[in-house]
Amino acid sequence: MLLKHASNVFGCAEEIEKIFTEAGCPKDVFQNIPISGSQVASVIAHPDVKAVAVTGSTPVGAQVGAAAGAMIKPHVLELGGSDAYVICEDADIDLAVSACTSGRILNCGQSCIGAKRFVVVEPLYEAFLEKFKASMGATVVGDPLDSATGMGPMVNKPAREEIHQQVLDSVAKGAVVALGGEIPDGPGAFYPPTIVANVSKGMPAYSEEFFGPVASVIKAKDEADAIFIANDTSFGLGAGVFTQDKEKGERIASEELEAGLCFVNDFVKSHQALPFGGVKESGVGRECSHYGIKEFVNIKTVVVKD
Repeated sequence: MLLKHASNVFGCAEEIEKIFTEAGCPKDVFQNIPISGSQVASVIAHPDVKAVAVTGSTPVGAQVGAAAGAMIKPHVLELGGSDAYVICEDADIDLAVSACTSGRILNCGQSCIGAKRFVVVEPLYEAFLEKFKASMGATVVGDPLDSATGMGPMVNKPAREEIHQQVLDSVAKGAVVALGGEIPDGPGAFYPPTIVANVSKGMPAYSEEFFGPVASVIKAKDEADAIFIANDTSFGLGAGVFTQDKEKGERIASEELEAGLCFVNDFVKSHQALPFGGVKESGVGRECSHYGIKEFVNIKTVVVKD
């Protein structure tokens, strides 16, 4: 196994290699390769490389998938997401607000399966927005090593600038910042929990991945419209639905939401026992569970005639 980490976290890759060695993995079976992105295609083309898996952005996944496909090598792509949560009229609003807040601020919003778009049916929209503002606004932002902290800084300042520009571009097209949305003074790449409301099609807040603590709240006419809006994206990694009718929730999750992972009355999470992956531009293939284990298994048919 060869591990090529993102260029800004090579130290993590070195530690992972050490863990494999300390666990007794034979020498060179697991290797960290600190190379640049421009060198990846040549590694994929090497005859000793039999399969490729990538976790990253959709553009990077497209490049890796193209390189693997050109060499007829199997590949799994776990890419970006713009996870939508449908808030039905019969939802437990306090439960929904709590779960949506947790799903949005986890890892400072820097998660492929982070809750990103909150599609609320019109009768519940104002009440949800007010409670969501209070919940997100109560998040303690600060030193991640402090136990009182609910959310730390973003990975770096360029990432912060990118998400802030998405907010500004959305506002320029008619969105309203209901909470946060301003870069704070002081050191570090901190960005406040932010809510963008009055979101509509054509805005970054409607269709793009917000890889940081920014929540898009979108009003839907009714449940059918909410499901349409949730699916109206090029991504399809995770999705959620909040309703007190669990049978309805399961039906929406299993049959109507276009995503690889759909949760009812909770925010989307990964677990090693459950298949993980998306549809559309969120990737191909699955990680984790027996489905993930079998992605790179070559199934051979042997027939012995008597």
